[in-house]
This record gives sequence, C-alpha cells and structure tokens, in this order.
Amino acid sequence: MEATAIAFPNLGIYLKYVPKSFSVFGFSIAIYGIMLATGIMFGFMYAAWSAKDRGMDPDLVWDFSLPAVFFSICGARFYYVATSWEKYKDNPISVFNLRQGGIAIYGAIIAGVITMYVYCRIKKLKFFQFADSVMMGLFVGQIIGRWGNFFNREAFGGYCDGLLAMRLPIESVRGGDISAEISAHIIEGTNYIQVHPTFLYEGLWNTMVFILLFLYRKHKHFEGEIFFLYIAGYGLGRFFIESIRTDQLLIPGTGIPISMAVSSVSFIVSIAIIIYCRIKLPKVEYMIGKKDAETDEKK
Repeated sequence: MEATAIAFPNLGIYLKYVPKSFSVFGFSIAIYGIMLATGIMFGFMYAAWSAKDRGMDPDLVWDFSLPAVFFSICGARFYYVATSWEKYKDNPISVFNLRQGGIAIYGAIIAGVITMYVYCRIKKLKFFQFADSVMMGLFVGQIIGRWGNFFNREAFGGYCDGLLAMRLPIESVRGGDISAEISAHIIEGTNYIQVHPTFLYEGLWNTMVFILLFLYRKHKHFEGEIFFLYIAGYGLGRFFIESIRTDQLLIPGTGIPISMAVSSVSFIVSIAIIIYCRIKLPKVEYMIGKKDAETDEKK
C-alpha cells in the first residue's frame, strides 16, 4: 500500500494519493488547517443566516466570530496540553507550537461558550436566544472540520472489518495510536492497519443530529433548548465514539478518557435541564414572520 494512500476495502474505495499538506512558495500548508478554517467559515455563515431567520441582526454573529475563534483555539490548546502535560513538561515553550498539532474540541466548545456569554453581556443580548443560532453553526463547523482528521490519518479507532473499515499505511500514522489490538491484526507481509474511521462516525452522527435539530428548531419549547439539545446530542454520540478511539486523552492519574467523562456529564445535565424547563416554562411561540403579522394586526 502506498504511503500516501487511504482505502475503504469493504466499500471498494482505494484513494492512491491523499496528501497531508502541500507547499506554496516553499511554505508547507496542512490540509488539516484548511479543513478547520473552512468549517469555521461555513459554521459562522450558517449561524449568521440562522440569526437573520430568527429576526436577529446577523452582524452580531460576525462581530462575535473573531473573539470566538481566538479564544476557542486557545481553549482547545489549553485543554489538550492540560491533559497531555507529560509531552510538554520538559519543553514548555512547545506549548505554543500549534504546527506540531494538539487541540481538543471540548476545550474549544467550553472556551467558545464562555466567550459567547461575555459577548452577550457586553452587547446586552439574551444569551440563550443567541446561543440557539450559534450552536447550530458549530455543528456545521464540526462536520466539515472532522475531515481534517481524515487527511491527517488520525482520530481512528481499534481494529475493524465492518462496512466502513479504513486502511492506513503504518508509516503514515503516529506509532502511539496503533494499539495492541490493531497490531495483532496486521497481516504478515503487509504495511497497513485496518481500523474504525471514528472521525467519519462522528461526522455522520453530527450530520444526523444537525438535521433533526434543523427540523425541530421552530417547534422548540423555550429559548436555549437548541443549545442544550446540541450539548446532549453531541455528548451522547461522542461518549460511544470516544470509547473506541486509540488516541484518548485521559484524566491525569487515571485510566478514564476525559472526553467520555465530559460527554456523559454534559448529556445528563443537559437532558435534566431540558426536562425541567419543559415542565416549568411555557412553550415559545416562534414562527418566521409571526411578530410582523401581530404588529400588522395591531396597526
């Protein structure tokens, strides 16, 4: 198998050349970064459209985008470094070298939500109303951004021989991501591993949840319900997908994957809040043009 190839044998797909990067004027540009940037751009485009669809000023989303991206990247890096300190303790300055990789989506989400709360306080916006638009855009960004893992040959699971099984050349992946189970299934005389494409599982899960929330958004019962459904929906899928990944970040001093812990707590808390609010709060009457129609009737 060529060093640049990726294959899905049970689907009959063999991609001979899938580069990790390309060069422009001697400067290497990682496709992973391009996919993240593309996901961010389309995510905010959707969030701006969603805000306008709900009668909000879309410029509020674009004004939020700059601090959101900056602090989310900082949060993603901090989260990764905090849970992988052994890699950086002997050379702390490498913490700032993002070109070596090492970011975590939950760190980005947590930092992004905090930034959004501060932004809403400054702009005197209703946090949950604003969040319902922005979090749907985050799903769009994640769906696109996960393909960066595809080009990087990372974020995969253990050995798999199912329909979506993926083959990767051994030399193109990090040695630490190859588990004992994967090694045991390497066929003598071959140079590839066959694994679960967990990045693809997460992308498909996120797409399904996004579609469901898109169809449900105008039937929500309270402001913030889409926000909490996003957290619960993503958390549920991530919990099971994380359980089969080989590059898990562990809670320091334990063997517990931190993303599984965060996912389970996020899911339980979000569902509890949704149930409480559905019982205690009246249903939101939200339809496109409803407010305008009521205004015209009064006139």
